Amino acid sequence: MSGMASDHNNSSQEEYIPHYLQKEDPFASKLSREADIIAGFYLTIIGILSTLGNGYVIFMSSKRKKKLRPAEIMTVNLAVCDLGISVVGKPFSIISFFSHRWMFGWIGCRWYGWAGFFFGCGSLITMTAVSLDRYLKICHLSYGTWLKRHHAFICLAIIWAYATFWATVPFAGVGSYAPEPFGTSCTLDWWLAQASVAGQAFVLSILFFCLLFPTAVIVFSYVKIILKVKSSTKEVAHYDTRIQNSHILEMKLTKVAMLICAGFLIAWIPYAMVSVWSAFGRPDSVPIPFSVIPTLLAKSAAVYNPIIYQVIDCKFACCRSGGLKAKSSLKKSR
Repeated sequence: MSGMASDHNNSSQEEYIPHYLQKEDPFASKLSREADIIAGFYLTIIGILSTLGNGYVIFMSSKRKKKLRPAEIMTVNLAVCDLGISVVGKPFSIISFFSHRWMFGWIGCRWYGWAGFFFGCGSLITMTAVSLDRYLKICHLSYGTWLKRHHAFICLAIIWAYATFWATVPFAGVGSYAPEPFGTSCTLDWWLAQASVAGQAFVLSILFFCLLFPTAVIVFSYVKIILKVKSSTKEVAHYDTRIQNSHILEMKLTKVAMLICAGFLIAWIPYAMVSVWSAFGRPDSVPIPFSVIPTLLAKSAAVYNPIIYQVIDCKFACCRSGGLKAKSSLKKSR
């Protein structure tokens, strides 16, 4: 019986033909022209806001690059990843949505898929590194005494190498990049999991090393931070002003990191769920209109980060200036 079941599974895998091989033109849009135009306008707005916001963060950081703390260097790297997605990737999809078909052929499809996965993976691994930095900084105070700027740059080199490796693995024949079911965008070939055991191993490896493991590290880090902050708030109140100010700055950086990670995961988890459904669910069971919404939501992730960073930064600056005014008025009264 088990032999018959395995033969049946093998035959079903061999018979499965992915959506991009079922028709002569895999790049023709499966959406209405009106839906494509709406998606094109949406991505145009997202692309402009993301480019301006992340460009502003990078520009302002470059003016004080010698004073950037390690956590802020990571935030700048995150802005670089988001800017890369906006500049390198979004023009391809915007042009294709307005043209009602993918305009750049298989070479452009593979380039677009690689760039999207490369910068997306770089963003998530950067946030993983930031969450670990925050965890060690808040929960293990001795860590902050030896951490220097050059450690942050070493970490950046590891992040870029990690993203490059996983984004390039499909080109080694292990996986591939393919058009989305709606035709006007490209992504990892999740549908390989329907075709062979090797495809399943590839997809599972991508999911674990580029989504599940980094997300688990992020959740662990911030849960530990929240528990630590609750237990140490009263203790910090007894320290002198310098220690309190340092604690406030560390908590400001932690809030930025937590909100950025939350925004990224909220944007990408629906897309990841649809991808898993496509990979391991019933073949071609994801409705095409349903697959578009998570894709568009994931592409909006690059907009959140500069907004979160600037809002909390301005709030922190206002609080800091308010504290300075209070100190100056106290001196005058004395």
